[in-house]
Amino acid sequence: MDAEYDAIVLGTGLKECILSGMLSVSGKKVLHIDRNKYYGGESASITPLEELFQRFGEEGKFQESVYGRGRDWNVDLIPKFLMANGQLVKLLIHTGVTRYLEFKSIEGSYVYKAGKIAKVPVDQKEALASDLMGMFEKRRFRNFLVYVQDFKEDDPKTWKDFDPMTSNMQALYDKFGLDTNTQDFTGHALALFRDDEYLNNPAVNTIRRIKLYSDSLARYGKSPYLYPMYGLGELPQGFARLSAIYGGTYMLDKPIDEIVLGEDGKVVGVRSGEEVAKCKQVYCDPSYVPEKVRKKGQVIRCICLLNHPIANTRDALSTQIIIPQKQVNRKSDIYVSLVSYTHQVAAKGWFIGMVSTTVETDNPEAEIKPGLELLGPIQEKYISVSDYYEPIDKGLDSQVFISESYDATTHFETTCLDVLDIFKRGTGEEFDFSKIKHELGDEDQ
Repeated sequence: MDAEYDAIVLGTGLKECILSGMLSVSGKKVLHIDRNKYYGGESASITPLEELFQRFGEEGKFQESVYGRGRDWNVDLIPKFLMANGQLVKLLIHTGVTRYLEFKSIEGSYVYKAGKIAKVPVDQKEALASDLMGMFEKRRFRNFLVYVQDFKEDDPKTWKDFDPMTSNMQALYDKFGLDTNTQDFTGHALALFRDDEYLNNPAVNTIRRIKLYSDSLARYGKSPYLYPMYGLGELPQGFARLSAIYGGTYMLDKPIDEIVLGEDGKVVGVRSGEEVAKCKQVYCDPSYVPEKVRKKGQVIRCICLLNHPIANTRDALSTQIIIPQKQVNRKSDIYVSLVSYTHQVAAKGWFIGMVSTTVETDNPEAEIKPGLELLGPIQEKYISVSDYYEPIDKGLDSQVFISESYDATTHFETTCLDVLDIFKRGTGEEFDFSKIKHELGDEDQ
């Protein structure tokens, strides 16, 4: 550890692994350390299944006659899907990490209304066939979708007497006469906002997100979401390999005793026992710097093992369901995701459901009830409530850059925004996707 590094990354959560890959690709000399023996941090995938039972205090519960082979299971602690045209997929493609991974399309994308679920409509044909709206509303929504599809930021002629750069999203909904139900699923299930703050922000932000959803859907057809075979634990390892190809050094199972600051308050190194590795910057998750983060709230997640698909999803072997906040009188959405044996994350015939939301009361389990009810009979369920931390400063003075905890969403868009923001703070520039070389040595072609 006696060399000097441009950056030391602490923790192998997905955000930290992506950052070490991006920094290495950008020509930085990177040392990546984790106190754990495994990759993934709090976003790890647990295998075999016996280990999941142990983790939740049910040692000895596993029976191969019931659950199949334990090693056929890879259970994500924080499951999320990738938008097929989203930031993370762009990052994976541009960095060449896709060569280490195989993805499968998620079969369905649903939204909850009045106790039932319906497919999220994304084009004119689906809008006219949707159960979510009456006949006149369908036409209004169809016109709205046509406007969004035709909209081009650099061509004001497509804005049609409405300035989405200065006018807010509520004004755009009003222009098309969309009712609150339609606004609800558009903002939460298409644009994937977590609350209704977006209504007061420039409409262009929402238009971009709806376009991302429909562009992602256009790539694979069934839903806009992708999921890696063998679980999300594959992602951090893919970025770790990328970092190594570009000269990054990895150390697992290495305790971190101190982030060493100079007299000016700037980071000068990281200490483990008697050893100090010198560096100009540190990137880490909140667990390494409890004094530099504040608790913003809590997230509840419930991992459910099922032996059947979710009702009313056409027996989809994977799906996402969003329950918009207003449908269940809440301030934040509830997310339901389902993956299965087709993704090599469960034994044959088994499914893994997850329900998650931001905690709003002192009875978090009751808050996820609407999501659990959609799953039908549950064989096993494991609930965890984790604190959500955010850094108290941007790290510019200390050069210690800290990621936020993982939120309740079941997609990676917020994760990527955090990573790209940290990269910009640390390097002073946006990540340039075009910089990445693809000639990573013959064996990687």
